[in-house]
Amino acid sequence: MGTANDSSKDISDRLAEKHPKVVFVLGGPGSGKGTQCEKIVQHFGYTHLSAGDLLRAEKNSGSENGIMIQNMMNEGKIVPSEVTIKLLQKAMLESGNDKFLIDGFPRNEENRAAFEAVVRLCLSHFFDAAKIEPEFVLYFNCPEKEMERRILNRNQGREDDNIETIRKRFKVFLESSLPVIEYYKGKGKVREIDAAKPVEEVPL
Repeated sequence: MGTANDSSKDISDRLAEKHPKVVFVLGGPGSGKGTQCEKIVQHFGYTHLSAGDLLRAEKNSGSENGIMIQNMMNEGKIVPSEVTIKLLQKAMLESGNDKFLIDGFPRNEENRAAFEAVVRLCLSHFFDAAKIEPEFVLYFNCPEKEMERRILNRNQGREDDNIETIRKRFKVFLESSLPVIEYYKGKGKVREIDAAKPVEEVPL
């Protein structure tokens, strides 16, 4: 009988055969990533995968991982990389596409290093290590006050859309995600977008 690790390896190997093209989409909560990703999907044929949506779906599934995810989300904390990467790999394989916008990941340096390590392992037979990076990173730069206003106005009924948790998420983004953006800036891979403008004025 196969183990969970065998299953994960099978997913990784099957995904590697697709030679996927990955674009990371980063920005604070409420910066408009999801809305703009919809436009990119329509015009350029990418599959949009939201790490947050995948985690929320797993949380609502009632699984053991789901309970852990709910507790961490309520605290505004970042879910362990292994959990998020497995959910992303599964969704990428099931999509049937080979071009992906990965929205809201990597959230921190540990996420980034873990993703690159997994990809390096599963793609080692196909690419040299130097090529194992995202094509580029879209960074939606938006002032905190504007992001807060948007989240409080969107009224989606999400448990994590209360002011206390929103501010925790801002703090996590500033402390954890900005270093990831700086890392990719150093590699010339960041395309920064002024996300403070109205949706129809944001350039892509």
